[in-house]
Amino acid sequence: MTTIEALLPSTTPLGLIDAEGQACPGELAMPDAAVLLELYRRMTIGRRFDAQATALTKQGRLAVYPSSHGQEACQIGAVLALREQDWLFPTYRDCVAIVSRAVPPAEVLSLLRGDWHCGYDPHEHRVAPQCTPLATNTLHAVGLGHAARLKGEDQVAVVLLGDGATSEGDTHEALNFAAVWKAPVVFLVQNNGYAISVPLEKQTAAPRLAYKGVGYGMRSRLVDGNDAAAVHAVVSEAIAHAAAGEGPTLIEALTYRIEAHTNADDATRYREAEEVQAWLRRDPLSRLDAYLRAAGILDDAVASDFAEQAERFATTVREQMNADAVLDPAELFEHVYAQPTPALVAQRDELLGELAEIAREAA
Repeated sequence: MTTIEALLPSTTPLGLIDAEGQACPGELAMPDAAVLLELYRRMTIGRRFDAQATALTKQGRLAVYPSSHGQEACQIGAVLALREQDWLFPTYRDCVAIVSRAVPPAEVLSLLRGDWHCGYDPHEHRVAPQCTPLATNTLHAVGLGHAARLKGEDQVAVVLLGDGATSEGDTHEALNFAAVWKAPVVFLVQNNGYAISVPLEKQTAAPRLAYKGVGYGMRSRLVDGNDAAAVHAVVSEAIAHAAAGEGPTLIEALTYRIEAHTNADDATRYREAEEVQAWLRRDPLSRLDAYLRAAGILDDAVASDFAEQAERFATTVREQMNADAVLDPAELFEHVYAQPTPALVAQRDELLGELAEIAREAA
């Protein structure tokens, strides 16, 4: 029987590198130099991608974009911990995580552009469609993980969710089912303090979201979400735990959303500039940069190379998104039913007939 002590998270967030870039040894093992450098490289590219996507929104190339500036350590740390056979279940704010999983950026942004709901092949990349409704991806992740366990397949599902999603009933059902059936799932809560404009204290009376795990009989971890090394270590441990048949883990990563909820949000209405500035001093990329330089792992030449890679990636994003989408109205009627209903066929024929008539008149 698992003891309560084994389930409870630490009282303070686990960390490996503090806000000043100094090592803070504890119970976690520091990833090796190659992993740390790759975390830094992917975070550099991810932040440049995020800035480029934000600019595309202002240019009208994207309908909406939820920035993840400040949350790169959570997303990159988790993705780099995934094994090739594992699955990622992202939300609408996790574009940086998805492109880091080698999904082409134009396919990632198709949802936010207003094209296909999912522009990439989930099975090819082992990345589920981005979840816009809060917490629905938690149930999907548990379903995949439980199915893999029943089939004897070595797969773990890592599901990303925000603090707001923990207030949804879907999350309760997912956590409960996963714990009872020991589904190989890792729940990574990116607690950025706000569900759009609703602060955490108006969502829950719990001292920490991680403490909720004990109520489900699930081991939980609390980690500094701006420490990429610590996030990677904790998620890697949780994946190994799940893969060994020991069940799921609930991880709360304390982080912050530097930008507004989306380009349509005015964050100044519900938070003070001083709060944002305080979190900027805990920037995940800056702290890893300081640590790597002090350790002799990173120098100006390597950092410049990574910055150039990031610029090339941003150029690719611009080129792909500035190309006009080729749209086929007939696709509206595909993938609605396995066998189209008579009503759907009639609607399709009516629309295509009208479009053909317009084309004939314009010729």
